[in-house]
Amino acid sequence: MNAFASVILAIQMLTALAMIGLILIQHGKGADMGASFGGGSSGSLFGASGSANFLSRTTGILAAVFFVATLALAYLGNSRAPTTGSVLEGPAASVPVPGAGTAPVAPAVPAAPAMPGASTVPAAPAAPVVPAVPAEGAAQIPAQ
Repeated sequence: MNAFASVILAIQMLTALAMIGLILIQHGKGADMGASFGGGSSGSLFGASGSANFLSRTTGILAAVFFVATLALAYLGNSRAPTTGSVLEGPAASVPVPGAGTAPVAPAVPAAPAMPGASTVPAAPAAPVVPAVPAEGAAQIPAQ
């Protein structure tokens, strides 16, 4: 992601957080009814109806900035180099199989001196070589 897209993403996040804060600060329409009967709203910081206008206008401006930032990020995200065809038409990624291509080697066991009355045990046979090519189709599903 380039620096321009990072700046736009930061602007979008900050405007989203500011909009959340402003929306939570605003009071609903039902709160105006209590103020008309002496609710004490006229002594607020922005005046009797000034806070509603200021907060609603600021929220609208932040919503417009958020919308423009979203459109800019969508445009930048879609401006990649066009690809032709499908992903499935490309070559498959090869996954290395552990132990493929190397034959297992039986460890060398030194011969112990024969003791009188002891039987000799033959060495264990080498492990079978696993084929490097995986099975096709249903043979890959493990049996239960």
